[in-house]
Amino acid sequence: MTCRFFDRRDLSFQLYQLHELEALCRWPRFAEHNRETFDSVLDLATDIAVAHFEPHAAKQDEHEPTFDGERVEMIPEVAEALGHYYEAGFGAATQDYEIGGMQLPFLVSVAAKAIFSAANVSTGAYAMLSSGNANVIRNFGSQDQRERFMAPLLEGRFSGTMALTEPQAGSSLSDIRTTATRGDDGIWRLKGQKIFISGGDHELSENIVHLVLCRTAGAPAGVRGLSLFIVPKYLVDADGQLGARNDVALAGLIHKMGYRGTTSTMLSFGEKSGAIGELVGEEGKGLLYMFQMMNEARIGVGVGAVALGYAGYRYALEYARERPQGRHAQDKDPTTAQLPIIEHTDVRRMLLAAKCFAEGGLSLSLYGAKLADTSNYADSESERQRATLLLDLLTPVMKSWPSKYCLEANSLAIQVHGGYGYTREYPVERLYRDNRLNPIHEGTEGIQSLDLLGRKVRMHNGEAYRLMGEEIRRTLDQASPVAALAPEVAALTAALDELDQTTAELTAISDMDVLLQNASLYLDAFGHCVVAWLWLRQGLVADAALDKAVGDDVAFYQGKLSGCRFFMRWELPKMHAQCALLRSHDATCREMQADWF
Repeated sequence: MTCRFFDRRDLSFQLYQLHELEALCRWPRFAEHNRETFDSVLDLATDIAVAHFEPHAAKQDEHEPTFDGERVEMIPEVAEALGHYYEAGFGAATQDYEIGGMQLPFLVSVAAKAIFSAANVSTGAYAMLSSGNANVIRNFGSQDQRERFMAPLLEGRFSGTMALTEPQAGSSLSDIRTTATRGDDGIWRLKGQKIFISGGDHELSENIVHLVLCRTAGAPAGVRGLSLFIVPKYLVDADGQLGARNDVALAGLIHKMGYRGTTSTMLSFGEKSGAIGELVGEEGKGLLYMFQMMNEARIGVGVGAVALGYAGYRYALEYARERPQGRHAQDKDPTTAQLPIIEHTDVRRMLLAAKCFAEGGLSLSLYGAKLADTSNYADSESERQRATLLLDLLTPVMKSWPSKYCLEANSLAIQVHGGYGYTREYPVERLYRDNRLNPIHEGTEGIQSLDLLGRKVRMHNGEAYRLMGEEIRRTLDQASPVAALAPEVAALTAALDELDQTTAELTAISDMDVLLQNASLYLDAFGHCVVAWLWLRQGLVADAALDKAVGDDVAFYQGKLSGCRFFMRWELPKMHAQCALLRSHDATCREMQADWF
């Protein structure tokens, strides 16, 4: 089935030639799989996305969910699409065979998620949230909780949410006020409000399972006092049957600029007698448990941002090839035929930039997914530990870099379309609005930068950062003998040296205010260095494959080499100015006073 919004050729290149997906089959977890099964899964994902997700994306955007005071109404195509998704087994794609899963690598699951998100990110969001919810219950819930909630979540009969944010707290989880009190009957009852809860209410499933972060009576202040509770919309008895409606009320829908098909909700817990909840694990460890879903969601946000940027780029490429306008500068004859706009150099510049952001972001997401598989299932403990450290280090980058630069790919896609790009006649306007939400989803760029510079590069005495440098220098050593890549090797070598020097100087600072005052610059520079490395890897593979390439593969590999060249020459140099500013310890922003604005 023809797919306009995603390039399966590029996906295959990245999965099999770059990230060596088939090598994962050497581990017992994936021993029954091979390239044929992986391709079958991705073919099925593409077919469902093309036939059932993409066709209603514009309609869903124009006809947002509504709330009549009792029920949320939305277009029927959303439930139909999710029905096909779950019927095909994607809800349990990475789960054990014993519970009905496909036991697929997370790497394949992320690739499929990218396809679904590129087709329709709003509909896909319901499924992605439910998957993360089920994984928290699997890892930290009791046996009884797993038996009652996991299967319905994985099959799509239940939906899941993560309920963290509150009106007065925002991203500051230490200021959460929602409380859970245990009665004489042993039952926990919650009272409080949550806001911006994606998928918080709808009629797409029999039940909605809220994972609610709140504070128990007598708990200490701050995040150490937070516990995690399962709070279902409808109570679930010991046999898994639905019971009475819980004391969870939809206070209203929030209408955002994008993701319009995903309900964004204000929820009230305990307006009457108290919302009945079930404690997950131990009191006071709620944030620890929730971090699993938060980190999974951060990776998911990054993948979604990649997919939206990728779709915008593909639509812009198609438009540029078909849209005739203008002539070459030296052609002064107005009677000659107009050229497709892809023949104009500045359009090619925009398309090259969008290609670099989208395909570089995809490579980053897939690399992170492979690290997740390695950290869980590799044969050796040292290999698992190495992958875990690298994944921890890169998680804020995997969330933030695509949210910023794949959004830029969407902006460029609009510009390639010219005036038409700003209308709803073409999908690029909607894709931009959808992607504009991702810089706020699961923590802003500022929050991710504090995580990266304040914690991740310093953890274990800088071990994770050192390992990342080893990975990059290994690729530089491999690419050094390749004459065609000599300028790119030199550019990345200089960039990594500069990043190493900057990181050493910054992490030696003991004053945290000074260390973190320009952390977002560091996140940007670090992300560009990592994506440049992934582009060099793509260039290295493409150069090696070009000699034996025939037909369309020749153009494909040449395109990869041009993408590598463009990123190294046009994008990577930006980090030198950023690193210089970081090393100057410029305090302009920190010293600016509120009343000076």
